[in-house]
Amino acid sequence: MKNDRRKFIKQSSLLGLGSMGYAFSASCSPHTSQTPSTITSQSKEMMDKEWFHISLAQWSLNKDFFGGKLDHLDFAAKAKSFDIHAIEYVNQFFKDKAEDSAYLTQMNERAADQGVKQLLIMIDREGNLGDLDDNKRKTAIENHYKWVEAAKTLGCHSIRVNAYGEGTAQEVADAAVQGLGGVTEYAEKVGVNVIVENHGSYSSNGAWLAEVMRQVGKKNCGTLPDFGNFCMKRQGWTKCLEEYDRYKGVTEMMPFAKAVSAKTHDFDESGNEVHTDYLRMMKIVKDHGFRGYVGIEYEGQSLSADEGITKTRDLLRKVREELS
Repeated sequence: MKNDRRKFIKQSSLLGLGSMGYAFSASCSPHTSQTPSTITSQSKEMMDKEWFHISLAQWSLNKDFFGGKLDHLDFAAKAKSFDIHAIEYVNQFFKDKAEDSAYLTQMNERAADQGVKQLLIMIDREGNLGDLDDNKRKTAIENHYKWVEAAKTLGCHSIRVNAYGEGTAQEVADAAVQGLGGVTEYAEKVGVNVIVENHGSYSSNGAWLAEVMRQVGKKNCGTLPDFGNFCMKRQGWTKCLEEYDRYKGVTEMMPFAKAVSAKTHDFDESGNEVHTDYLRMMKIVKDHGFRGYVGIEYEGQSLSADEGITKTRDLLRKVREELS
């Protein structure tokens, strides 16, 4: 994610991460999909035959939400207008409502009215779980508790967190294991998963993140592979100085995946994403036995959000059919 989701990220340098050769194991099984109870029997029968379902990440519409064109409570209805029946929230759009039971009840009612399933909440700006300072890391852990509880109230299977920190790769990995472990232990008691996205710096190194997952070693701790977030070192916010191989990174993260983020920016005349070979990428996803939701996250500039979401949806449907 760009813009406001990334403004607070301080990039740290990477020293030889590509040669670290971390091993990893599938300690976290993929999330099992559930279909909304209010969709028609015909639609449910179609969804049951699909090897993955399509969801919509709220960040795809971030300009409309930040600009006041869309209200957070209307997100479920907006998703349904694209014939999408599952949504992924971003905490920035209801950041002061995590403990507001009346507001969360409204969110549940709006989603139920539309027959839309609430899948997860993406959490930002609650502190760095890979912070080397013990007190700051403890505060970050505790800041995530309210979002775990909100996810439970909304029926979400996961919260998506970040593994940021400043230091060497090993130092941040050790701190992230502690930070993620603290949130995961709390979330385990209420039946919520804690999943980490490749979201810049060390976390965009698939091998590094896979090893962190292995070290945490909890069934409710996993990953959210994003097809486009593999820039490990930036100059400003537009120029990437070092990028991890996206196909290698997704392959390394998939054994722990409980959700998948279908990042798109630009499309050719045939409707294919020009930066990612979606057929190749989704084959990696399928070959790892994933049978959950793949979330649309359009971040392009050449199309409107609605157009980008529609093209991403159509591309995913085409690839799903080709790989069935």
